[in-house]
Amino acid sequence: MSLIEYNCRMGDPETEAVIPRIESDLLDLLEGVANQKLHEKDFRIKNETAATVVMVSGGYPGDYKKGLEVNLPQISDSLIFHSGTIQHGEAVKTAGGRVFAVTSFGKKISEAVSKSLNTASQIQFEGKYFRKDIGKDLQSL
Repeated sequence: MSLIEYNCRMGDPETEAVIPRIESDLLDLLEGVANQKLHEKDFRIKNETAATVVMVSGGYPGDYKKGLEVNLPQISDSLIFHSGTIQHGEAVKTAGGRVFAVTSFGKKISEAVSKSLNTASQIQFEGKYFRKDIGKDLQSL
């Protein structure tokens, strides 16, 4: 096994896969950190795995179009985090390169990945792109 990257910060999309697994009150935990009393806090995590697929506008990280209308179906299997969208009247439109992060849960990584990919395939906007190989190296877990 080789280590390709070690990321020490909780950025995007790490946050979208980790934070939703926390069952404890996040504000209470953060206050515990700020007051050096985290050891007194109740810390519980969902006994499921999470997988996040990031959806981007075609051309990202280079040139990409903005203002593209998004068709967001009703989804119950996943959390959809808006990162590059804007509300324009009743419509949701793209406003950045990274448009959505789609997070899903499962008993196994393969289940969580499958749910996230299924949700990502249902969200429609011109030029959408998302990697379909996310988690493929972990499918046995």
